[in-house]
Amino acid sequence: MTATPAKVPETADEPAPGPAPVSKSAKVPHGHKRLLTRRDRFALGLMAGVPTILHVALVWLTALASIALAFTTWNGIGFDSITWVGLQNFRELFTSNPQFWPAVEHNVVWFVVLILLPTPFGLFLAVQLDKRIRFSRVYQTAFFLPVVVSMAVIGFVWQLVYNPDTGLINSLIGANKPGHYIDWIGDPDLNLWAILVAASWRHAGYMMILYLAGLKSVDPALREASALDGAGEWQTFKNVVFPTLRPTNTIVLVVTIIEALRAFDLVFVFNKGAQGTELLSILVTNNIIGESSRIGYGSAIAVVLLVISLAVIIPYLIATFRKERRA
Repeated sequence: MTATPAKVPETADEPAPGPAPVSKSAKVPHGHKRLLTRRDRFALGLMAGVPTILHVALVWLTALASIALAFTTWNGIGFDSITWVGLQNFRELFTSNPQFWPAVEHNVVWFVVLILLPTPFGLFLAVQLDKRIRFSRVYQTAFFLPVVVSMAVIGFVWQLVYNPDTGLINSLIGANKPGHYIDWIGDPDLNLWAILVAASWRHAGYMMILYLAGLKSVDPALREASALDGAGEWQTFKNVVFPTLRPTNTIVLVVTIIEALRAFDLVFVFNKGAQGTELLSILVTNNIIGESSRIGYGSAIAVVLLVISLAVIIPYLIATFRKERRA
């Protein structure tokens, strides 16, 4: 009796090793456009187009409209009331406006105070926090918190501090009694400096973060080499660390100038720019949306503010682009 061989089930032929054959009907994508569906292109166009349109409409068109309106008179009622007056608004602004030059002076004082007081203090805080002391994250959060809080909220908080009756300062120095009041907000000799204290409180945290980022980029080898040469902590900072912070110092200078020019919220919350706290931004607002509604005149003040800002920003951009080309 002979054994019959077992039947092996038939299997499909195994494909030969190598790349799979490409069907003639399959479409091979060519370029990046083929990888995106029509829905993807529509979504990308929507995400890029809507912000661009809003930026052009709300920034560029309004800026160009302000420049054009600076040479006209307009009360804001109907476009047919716009009258071309040339340079009359600027002549009146520079010669016969009693608030313009004090406002320019206050903006300059604002810049000088910010660059001399909170900026060095912010650098001091950054140097101390860069030493990796205990609870450094907590300190960073505490000092940076005023920066993320709205300026209007900061103004309301400092109004409570400066309150003549129940304010913290008058209560500490005993000036909250009748006949001994110190009106920090209403006194023209004090209110600007009182507002600058609140502005400096916020600005110090901003400068701390900028300088802390700059200190993190300093090569540790430079400090080690300075320590090996016998230099102390102050000598290392003065001769090694601070010179490497030159790009950060440039950014700090430009940011401080812009902060001084755009100052508005604190002053408006305190006393709306009256009684010795005039600023260029306050004059623009009062003339455009005030009772007189001199839109052309207010636009002329805005153009002056724009020119001052560009005089600072353009040289900074030119220097930055030159450094990038050299690199």
